[in-house]
Amino acid sequence: MYKLYGNVRSRAFRVLWMLEEIGEPYELVEAGPHHPDVLALNTSGKIPVLVDGDAVITDSTAIITYLADKHGKLTYPAGTVDRAHQDALTHTLLDEFDSILWTAARHNMKYLPKEHQLPEIAASSKWEFERNLTRLAERFAGPFLQGETFTIADIVATHCLNWALVSDFPVSDKGMRTYAKEMREREGFKRAFAHLKE
Repeated sequence: MYKLYGNVRSRAFRVLWMLEEIGEPYELVEAGPHHPDVLALNTSGKIPVLVDGDAVITDSTAIITYLADKHGKLTYPAGTVDRAHQDALTHTLLDEFDSILWTAARHNMKYLPKEHQLPEIAASSKWEFERNLTRLAERFAGPFLQGETFTIADIVATHCLNWALVSDFPVSDKGMRTYAKEMREREGFKRAFAHLKE
């Protein structure tokens, strides 16, 4: 059984959702960044951390890619053109959505020392996010990012879209809003979200 360190309000949600979608048993250890249990496994203190036997794997995208490859689910086979497209899409999402959201959060949620905070970065980040979302929407054919196949790219994209919505980032494209809503209606998403503790 897998052991996952993290919480629903972090990128660990991607891993929770992945595990629910592929139907693999796991134990969630509720822990935030720099928790002693996390630091014992990952010296950076970052979450999520997945333990699989003696193996410790960090980074949400690395973890869900590992799980997809190991179980042969939510991914195209390695070495195929479809997989290359999936990987390109996943990396684009990380570069053009996740990194922008995280940059804005670091400056506006006081993750950085005060002398290094630039709250005005939010306006530029929101503009760039919207521009990138328009580009993604233009090539979106649905129902998933790669057409008829739900992949790990959809998990990353939905997590970023939800993060944007709760952070007051513009998600004005109707198709992308509908896509995110439909992804939230998946049973695996709902089961993962049920871990949220008020």
